[in-house]
Amino acid sequence: MDRNTTSLVVLNIYDNPTQAEIAKSILDSADIFCVLHGEYMSSIYTTSAFPIRLMVRTEDVANATALLANDSY
Repeated sequence: MDRNTTSLVVLNIYDNPTQAEIAKSILDSADIFCVLHGEYMSSIYTTSAFPIRLMVRTEDVANATALLANDSY
């Protein structure tokens, strides 16, 4: 399936950039395509006004959720 035509959905929302990066790293290591939205704004502003959204492909939601549920990060 072409990544450019697949829709992305929000899997998780983070206030902490480190936790968002760890979650992304876990999914990347499992070959689950994901992106972070808002990570740069979150690092500029210290409040949760700009939460970081972890986005995955619709078809990867179940696997990604299971992976992140099993890790204590």
